[in-house]
Amino acid sequence: MPPRLLFQRTAATLLQNEPPSHEFSGQWKNPSDVFSVLLILGGDVINRALAQLAGSGICPVAFSFADGFWDSGWVAYAISAVSAAVGENRLMPEPDCTCKVINAKSRYERENTSWIIGRVVRDFESWRDPAIGKALDGMLERKWIENKQRAESENPGSGPMTPKPRQGGLCVSIYQAGDAEPGHQGRDLAYWSGLAVAVLQLAIAAIPCGIWGDWAIILITACGIILSFAMGSLPQWTKEKWSCRELKRDKTFVLVRGNGSQYAIVIRCHGRGLDLEDLAAGPLNVDVHTTTSTRVTVIALAFLWIALLITASGIQENTWFLLAVGGLGILQNLFAAGQARNPAAFGMPLIFEEVVVETKAMNTLYKVEEKYPGVGRSMVDTFFPGHLRPEEKKMWEMYEAAAAASKNTQQPKQQPNSPRVDEH
Repeated sequence: MPPRLLFQRTAATLLQNEPPSHEFSGQWKNPSDVFSVLLILGGDVINRALAQLAGSGICPVAFSFADGFWDSGWVAYAISAVSAAVGENRLMPEPDCTCKVINAKSRYERENTSWIIGRVVRDFESWRDPAIGKALDGMLERKWIENKQRAESENPGSGPMTPKPRQGGLCVSIYQAGDAEPGHQGRDLAYWSGLAVAVLQLAIAAIPCGIWGDWAIILITACGIILSFAMGSLPQWTKEKWSCRELKRDKTFVLVRGNGSQYAIVIRCHGRGLDLEDLAAGPLNVDVHTTTSTRVTVIALAFLWIALLITASGIQENTWFLLAVGGLGILQNLFAAGQARNPAAFGMPLIFEEVVVETKAMNTLYKVEEKYPGVGRSMVDTFFPGHLRPEEKKMWEMYEAAAAASKNTQQPKQQPNSPRVDEH
């Protein structure tokens, strides 16, 4: 083909087609593939948000779309929930913070499987009493002075150049358990954000209905909110989340991440609060397997979510509003899943008593043992799993002997049995 004729045909083709600027403009005015934009969130985030907010009432986890067709936020979670409810007999996820629960009396150490305990330990720095931070700062200052003195004695002139330590000895916080509230959801920012976002989503979805009479988006939004609230309000969540007994006697627990951690949380339960040993074991200790009604409900909700997504995929007009609704839901889901919460929001209020902190971890345990016999000793194997020094062994033998002597003096003397008098 002559070059001139080829050029003429190419120019005619370009003139007949719309320029790319028109395509870009049309896409930004009315996005044609809105679900490809919402490819950010997965079902695991929905699961964590539900675990955070689920309880005895409405679970306000916002409606959202994400991750394509079969992995689209709530749809992805609804399908995975069927597998969890039928195959694994549970809905609650595994805790996202590994920690241990120690019985201060028996010294038995249990690996935690409870979402509540994991979040209480993970978010400790956000809800701890201000006195703990001040005590920790004071300890770091003392540690810094000790380090500078040691450096100066070993190498004169190097003391002022010693950097301030970021972590010092063990910090043990003493709390007293309040009245347990199994099923309590906690009316905090994470809870109210779900309700506020749901109202805002309905308001945004109502705009095209009020202006152009397009009721498709508000219908999809309302159905999505109903389904999301229904999934989080299943009674199975409460059974699994608080799978423990309430205490009726005195018991002391220690929550700790493990050897090398900065904090240890001592919870003294005087006949009230949750049995944290039970809670740490979770479904292994209490029968909370999903019931037949729960499985049927989860399967039905999964089918409804798939039907809703298929229906919503057909929307071609005013898709910016659907994008805004889904985007708000994604933000709320992320916020609810990661937000730090106070233990009271999980139905286990704690009352601060005092903090014990020294520059050396062993000195902290000595001091705890002097004030609370048995509590300091219960943490020795965790923070010092190897062999103790001879002087340390001697100190703990003294503490154990003193505790045994105190226990013997506190036990009431048994009265001898009175002789039986035969009646004639």
